[in-house]
Amino acid sequence: MTSETTEPGAFTAEIGLRWGDMDAYGHVNNVQYHRLLEEARIRAFGRWFHASGGDSMLRSGVLLARQEIEFLEQLTYRPEPVLIDMWVTAVGGASWDMGYTIRDEDVVFARAESTLVAFDLATQGARRLTDDERAALSAQLGGPVPMRRRR
Repeated sequence: MTSETTEPGAFTAEIGLRWGDMDAYGHVNNVQYHRLLEEARIRAFGRWFHASGGDSMLRSGVLLARQEIEFLEQLTYRPEPVLIDMWVTAVGGASWDMGYTIRDEDVVFARAESTLVAFDLATQGARRLTDDERAALSAQLGGPVPMRRRR
């Protein structure tokens, strides 16, 4: 299930946790946060690029070039899904940055930002964003991710 948030251009995905996401310390392992963000991103692309077939960006090619996560609170397994708010923070020639908040109704567990690159599967290299892709991403623009450790 998805819903809009108050962040301009934000998209919210509800992502369920798996029992196996927990580690020996009893909380969701840091590696699993990457899986949660990937699942949310795929859902967002389906919404953002719906005019060109939903999964068009996934079919044409996209790579994750960078991902930064700031862990704020421990997340333990529970049957209720987490909410992941996503928005675009910058759009470049061949890449864009996305912001994320992993939360529930009461707690923010983590914030993240990633850089994605449009990729040409045939040539195995970066490609420029099309005008349609740029317009779809620009429609999702919001503010910067409020990371605590940034200068």
